[in-house]
Amino acid sequence: MISRLTKFSLVLFLTLLISCEVDGQRILGGLSVGMNLTQVDGDEYYGFHKVGLNVGPMVILPFGKNKRWSVSMELLYSQKGSHHSGSTDTTTYDLKMDYLDIPVMIHFTDKKIISAGVGFAYGQLINYKETHNPFYDTIYTYKTSLLNYDVSVLAEVQFRIWNRLWAGLRYQYSMLRLREVEINEPGVYPRKPVIRYQFNNVITIRLTWVFNQEVPGKARKKPEG
Repeated sequence: MISRLTKFSLVLFLTLLISCEVDGQRILGGLSVGMNLTQVDGDEYYGFHKVGLNVGPMVILPFGKNKRWSVSMELLYSQKGSHHSGSTDTTTYDLKMDYLDIPVMIHFTDKKIISAGVGFAYGQLINYKETHNPFYDTIYTYKTSLLNYDVSVLAEVQFRIWNRLWAGLRYQYSMLRLREVEINEPGVYPRKPVIRYQFNNVITIRLTWVFNQEVPGKARKKPEG
């Protein structure tokens, strides 16, 4: 079920997107397509082995002197999770989580070529699938159920590679616990079971096309009349 915050964010995003069409000089629109490399910290499996989509539109509001600063809001379909390929099927584990992410970020752009930004994102879990294995089930006990939303912090850097096309590298980490898990593995923790808190840990590589953005070296057409 989509939360009230998600519904409000969707309405706000659509309002800004309409404003982008009405006044393209003030608010810019964009579209991003890329991939997530993810892991879930606290599941005892290490490495960004889960690959997923990261795709969706955005709106950008430039401000400040020479419009070097900007605020952006995105609406992303973002796949996260964890994957471990064991030596046999009995030790293979997979967790797939599909989120509707709404990042809000502030950016600084230097010489219209490189941009860096930080911000926060609200994520609504819309679907998930977890594939257990016999070994996993013998050592893991869930103390809480999987949280159906996430709040995360983000940082990214982007480079203009051609015209209005940008290449970006983003890092995202959960601020809230996804769930609490008890691990009972005497070979690793001989004294007593340990508690682990799980968090999304995401690296995103993507391309972004920004519509109606001023391109270095190209003069903006002045309106007639």
